[in-house]
Amino acid sequence: MPDSNVTASESSGVPPLIVMGVSGSGKSTIGTALAAALGIEFIDGDDLHPSANKAKMAAGNPLNDEDRAPWLEIIAERIGSELADGRPIVVACSALKRKYREQLIAYAPSTVFVHLNGARSVISERQSHRVHEYMPNTLLDSQFTTLEPLQSDERALIVDLTKSPDEIVASVSAELRALATGV
Repeated sequence: MPDSNVTASESSGVPPLIVMGVSGSGKSTIGTALAAALGIEFIDGDDLHPSANKAKMAAGNPLNDEDRAPWLEIIAERIGSELADGRPIVVACSALKRKYREQLIAYAPSTVFVHLNGARSVISERQSHRVHEYMPNTLLDSQFTTLEPLQSDERALIVDLTKSPDEIVASVSAELRALATGV
């Protein structure tokens, strides 16, 4: 049962973060850099996918809600567990639909989403220069089709993914400080 009373660690003042976006948006790169800058652990949500999900995507088939549910639960439990131990973390996770985001924060409502937002053409170009273990570039359209915009009542920061990683980390860090101080 989720504990809705869990809040960000008093000692760090940093809430758990989920770096979100479609495949190829830079979640792992930015998540790693952001965690390093904040002095907290980074976890790549891709590493937590059940093998059946990885096989489905490797075959060129997009995941559906039923496929994603157990994966999202694993991530949510990990965020909540770490936070309960006083260790907020940064997780890279697509978090494409609102209902996925709601599931992800079930154990840690203080979680903040950092959406790496950008044009399909920019992300497609990026993807053309990388090879992913199980996420073929052909699934990018399904990612954009699934993506639901963040709503004003969601704890989130929207970041232009065309900025450099250093600029993104500096911007997110500043916005987190403003959130913490209420400025």
